[in-house]
Amino acid sequence: MVKINKIYTRTGDDGTTGLVNGPRRSKADLRVDAYGSIDETNATIGLARLETVSDLDKMLEEIQNDLFDLGADLATPEQSENKGDLRVLSTQTKRLENEIDRLNEKLSPLKSFVLPGGSKASAYLHLARTVARRAERIIVALSEQENVNKDVLGYINRLSDFLFVAARYANDCGKNDVLWVPGKNR
Repeated sequence: MVKINKIYTRTGDDGTTGLVNGPRRSKADLRVDAYGSIDETNATIGLARLETVSDLDKMLEEIQNDLFDLGADLATPEQSENKGDLRVLSTQTKRLENEIDRLNEKLSPLKSFVLPGGSKASAYLHLARTVARRAERIIVALSEQENVNKDVLGYINRLSDFLFVAARYANDCGKNDVLWVPGKNR
């Protein structure tokens, strides 16, 4: 269990932060950027939860907890010797896939791309989706330089899929989706 007694430590005043297993990195380091983007994704999901209905809210709460796991995973480089390190598991990604399938069953097939909007909940979920996609790009860049748990990559990729389907679901099962009209304003 995490216990936090003091919010500020002054140890980061030099522009560095400590990873889970102790080494310090620049706050501009790609690994720090990756788990910071996960934190931002989590915050945007919190915003979306203010507008969602109970079944979707429960799924989003589970995702928020997963994102803390994912952030902890990224904050702990894989060369860590501690076998008790918190790692994202493929079962978490599989749960997301099952939820995507369950929500998607209620949606009609798309005939165009969807513009963010239709309802507050949907717009917030689209915002969360775009932040998750940015986090994914940063994690991929990190994985090209350092080892990253492959289940982190799978989870963050699936998360943006989930958020897209959830945004449609929040739009009265897609009935209130705003569809892109190619060349509409030419």
